[in-house]
Amino acid sequence: MHLQGSCHCGAVAFEVDSLAPVPFMRCYCSICRKTSGGGGYTVNILGQADTLRITRGADAIKSYRAVKDKSVPEAEQVLCQNRYFCPTCASYLWAHADEWPQWVYPYASAIDSELPVPKATASIMLGSAAKWTDPRELPVNSEAFEEYPSYSLEQWHRDHNQ
Repeated sequence: MHLQGSCHCGAVAFEVDSLAPVPFMRCYCSICRKTSGGGGYTVNILGQADTLRITRGADAIKSYRAVKDKSVPEAEQVLCQNRYFCPTCASYLWAHADEWPQWVYPYASAIDSELPVPKATASIMLGSAAKWTDPRELPVNSEAFEEYPSYSLEQWHRDHNQ
């Protein structure tokens, strides 16, 4: 599926193709919660990195590379995904992880195209959820994980035919 996305102020727009455009997984980790807001979680979808095309505002895009655990000494810190955003309106656009160079992870909230409704969902990193969120009240056909699930985003789509 060909997807189009943009930031809130319109300074940045992009396109990406996805073989798995279903927004099904809510991540409650502190990085997603603090950088993306929302209901205390973020929802990414799976995009093909080689199809990502910035159609407006390429020079404006900034990135942030979060640290998984800031409580450890700097030399031991593990970096996680780069998170790309518009510096004007602060809209997060997509993430990219060095471990999986073939994928980008557009934030569902940045996608302007109509996305399919998931038949099932998953909530991950519940052990990191803020107390003010209520991730335990999950929709029907949902899975919940205290940490990361044992399967990949790609595998979930294969298993659920979505």
